[in-house]
Amino acid sequence: MSLVFSALASLDGYTVDTSGSFDWAAPDEEVHAAVNARERGIGTYLYGRRMFETMHVWQNIGSGDEPAVMREYADIWRDADKIVYSSSLTGVTTPRTTVEPVFDPAAVRALVEAAPGDVSIGGPTLAAEAFRAGLVDEVVLYLVPVSVGGGTAALPTDLMLDLELLEERAFPAGTVMLHYRVSAPAA
Repeated sequence: MSLVFSALASLDGYTVDTSGSFDWAAPDEEVHAAVNARERGIGTYLYGRRMFETMHVWQNIGSGDEPAVMREYADIWRDADKIVYSSSLTGVTTPRTTVEPVFDPAAVRALVEAAPGDVSIGGPTLAAEAFRAGLVDEVVLYLVPVSVGGGTAALPTDLMLDLELLEERAFPAGTVMLHYRVSAPAA
């Protein structure tokens, strides 16, 4: 199985802008459906505290008048295991979720090797640790047609990664999906 880092990012490479907002990254239905199709193979999500706090809203989506793609993603998210790496978070209220106080590369490597499906690592800060440890196998970026000028970089800024393009897809509204294999781990 693979450890996959996936993110929505601005064209200039940020997951949030300088004010911490990512409203500009909300996917349209076609992009959301493509994300759902890719995420169906994920059995476990690895998150840092901030990313988990952003994503845990999916636990309660699906009983209202949300679009079908949102309800589908909520089901995908709820059906997967979640591991949150945090030294400050002591517990969580979402099912199928555990908290680990530290990110242990050897434990993550063993988890990925034993997993029945792909494992996703969410959030650029936690992903940077996995990139530095040489754990990330694939990168999927959905580049949104906006330049935000700064914020949190999607990929580590202090690390060179050698990537091999596996797939690309342009969506009508301008978002572009780029799927890469990490062909050489961090140097």
